[in-house]
Amino acid sequence: MELFRNTDIDFLGKKWYFLAFSLLFSLAGLFSMIFWHGIPLGVDFRGGTLVYVKYAHTPNPAAIHDELIRAGLKNARVQAYGPAANNEVLVALDIQETSEQALDKGKTQIIQALQSNAPAGKQDLNNASSLTILNYLLEKDPLHAGGEANQRYTAIARAIVDYRDKQKGGVLSSIDELRAVADPAVVASLQDGFFTSDFGVRNVEIVGPQVGSQLRNQAFLATAYSLAGMLVYLGFRFEWIYGVAAVLTVFHDTLITVGAFSLLNWEISLTVIAAILTLIGYSNNDTIVVFDRIRENIKLLRRERLADIVNKSINQTLSRTILTAGLTFLTVLALFLFGGEVLRGFSFALVVGILIGTYSSIAIAAPILVAYQEWRSERGKRPIAMPVRTSGGQDKPKEKVKA
Repeated sequence: MELFRNTDIDFLGKKWYFLAFSLLFSLAGLFSMIFWHGIPLGVDFRGGTLVYVKYAHTPNPAAIHDELIRAGLKNARVQAYGPAANNEVLVALDIQETSEQALDKGKTQIIQALQSNAPAGKQDLNNASSLTILNYLLEKDPLHAGGEANQRYTAIARAIVDYRDKQKGGVLSSIDELRAVADPAVVASLQDGFFTSDFGVRNVEIVGPQVGSQLRNQAFLATAYSLAGMLVYLGFRFEWIYGVAAVLTVFHDTLITVGAFSLLNWEISLTVIAAILTLIGYSNNDTIVVFDRIRENIKLLRRERLADIVNKSINQTLSRTILTAGLTFLTVLALFLFGGEVLRGFSFALVVGILIGTYSSIAIAAPILVAYQEWRSERGKRPIAMPVRTSGGQDKPKEKVKA
């Protein structure tokens, strides 16, 4: 299948437009990383506690943040999470200690801050575990179960938690709702010792700062090694200038992708790093296809200028590039639109990266090759990407260019 036949687009003639576009987005991302939002690292890298909270009503992140500040949690971050109809927020707290007790303390601090108006002497049923409910019922024994108390109350506690989490979405509006799954005597007893807050903790993620630092270093090394390996491979397979052009292109793609996260203030997690590493390989593959066609055409079109050869090569591979990138883009776009909050960062990195990676293979990598040749020509040196003309007037490929 071929979308375009015999196209003759002057891509190199538009290189200054491409350069302006790349500079605009690259500088916007750099300014955001330096002056505005920085690089918004997720809990995977910085360490901390993430508490996913569901409310019975539409939450106000600003008001929640104020409550956390009043409780002494000045570095906490609050943001809406998931579809608006779910009434969920994500509360993040930086942690400096590494002990298990200190990590659990972070979760407890957040919950206590959000329960600032709790009735004295009562526990929050929306954030109570089945074990907490069981111990309370065993102590009060509202059913006078005697020797069967442990078995009966264990089943009741599990039924209450299942009803709260599965039927009511994690938040009970009233203890009276438990009459659907518990004896009235049990409900009455729970009303004496529990209350229902307007929120429930759905999930908690904890990463120690030492682990986060290690993950951050490993992510940086993985990206650096991939770029270095690509430079070595292309330098061996083609010429070193091809490798340099490809590495600069991938660096350009990575900078714009990370800059997009900074501009939107979306956290970069391990899954985002995985997407960036995927994009390095994807962009490199597109670039190699164009470079390989340039190398073939250099041998066939020895008397033409390199700029004309590069334009012809890009046009010849354009159909393949659009088909491959287009199908991949549609897939990751569907993942971004319908994949949910968990995959949002991963899919967004792929959406941005595929667009920029496809663009840069055409608009960045090839012009770098031509610009280097023109620079060598101005210095009176033979361009390494072009064939060598012998004294007899016949052309032959440069010896280092591998077939």
